Amino acid sequence: QVQLVESGGGLVQVGGSLRLSCVASGSVISFVTMGWYRQAPGKERELVATITSAGTTTYADSVKGRFTIFRADAKNTVNLQMNSLKPEDTAVYYCNAVAQFTNYNYWGQGTQVTVSS
Repeated sequence: QVQLVESGGGLVQVGGSLRLSCVASGSVISFVTMGWYRQAPGKERELVATITSAGTTTYADSVKGRFTIFRADAKNTVNLQMNSLKPEDTAVYYCNAVAQFTNYNYWGQGTQVTVSS
């Protein structure tokens, strides 16, 4: 059974930085894509950033130039470096991983990020 465990959320002031980390534990499988999504109160979950096993990245327009996603495949880890944070970045951030061959989507439990003005 695969579990995604997130860490690194918290409270930060406008303009500050946070780094989120997600580690996949349990069964050893490969992921074609790992990434981060977020959900703010009253809104739908949205893509923040993804990265494929080949290193191809995708970012939401709202975070381009401020967030950086990177992964360490040997450790089945994906990280999200968030800089120049804004109040509109406040949300619960979820780690996502898509399994190779099955394309099954795994989700973490979510970590709260709050940006205060």
